[in-house]
Amino acid sequence: MPLSPEQQAEIDALRSQPTQTLRATVPGMEAHLYTAYDVLDHGFIRVIDYMGDDSAICQAARVSYGKGTKSVQNDEGLIRYLMRHWHSTPFEMCEIKLHVKLPVFVARQWIRHRTANVNEYSARYSILDREFYIPAPEHVNAQSVVNNQGRGGVLQGEEAARVLEVLKSDSNRAYDHYESMIATDGPDGPQDGLARELARMNLPSNIYTQWYWKVDLHNLFHFLRLRADQHAQYEIRVYADAICKVVADWVPAAYAAFEDYRLGGATMSGKALDCVRRMIAGEEVTQENSGMSKGEWREFQGVLNDPA
Repeated sequence: MPLSPEQQAEIDALRSQPTQTLRATVPGMEAHLYTAYDVLDHGFIRVIDYMGDDSAICQAARVSYGKGTKSVQNDEGLIRYLMRHWHSTPFEMCEIKLHVKLPVFVARQWIRHRTANVNEYSARYSILDREFYIPAPEHVNAQSVVNNQGRGGVLQGEEAARVLEVLKSDSNRAYDHYESMIATDGPDGPQDGLARELARMNLPSNIYTQWYWKVDLHNLFHFLRLRADQHAQYEIRVYADAICKVVADWVPAAYAAFEDYRLGGATMSGKALDCVRRMIAGEEVTQENSGMSKGEWREFQGVLNDPA
């Protein structure tokens, strides 16, 4: 189950005792506070706390730039200007703290974003639950023959069933051994079990862990730009998609600018821009005369032909 009874009781208690504050609040985020949103089969995200809003971004920018912002007529226009010109520090004035439950292999991808504060559930002190990520059949894919980091077509029939059965049986077998190693009651009475910090090394990377993750909005947008991208691995992308929905209610103007300039936009190299100019002028441009490698040309074509 995504939430334990103890966690749900804590959430219910916190939501039943609202407190007054003089700091800026956002109705959309107040509705999200402590609410757990399911992700994958046992995971979730939930907002623990947040600081700032769209106006905090503008306030910081105006302090920084002074009279230079007077030509910008409104907050939304200023935010779009900041996003368009890659001004990062005003967005760093906003922060969010999330409680995330996720498979260990997803956590190892996620932690590569080193610009956040993280505190993870410790399997040195606590016993991990018997909860493993087992992909739905439609997400059991073959290896891509084009991209070494990507997936190909969905496995079908007996092969898909075999893979799923291996994942389930291996996960449960590893957990059975984990339980037996840390057991303190044996056939001959009480005994010392293996230290938890050692027993955990036998667990598979699809077991679930949890952490608190606090990050400022600038670095969160960087995370979402990479992980909410259609080319990101599905298992981390669904977490990014869930976070996007929360952020859209938190800082709607900033998120709209991010969606336009980052998620919906594209960065081109000098060679790619030159090709675009040549195409507009009516010239036939091919990979051979573009000056780009085959990989670059394939990505360039993907940007031009992307229906999104």
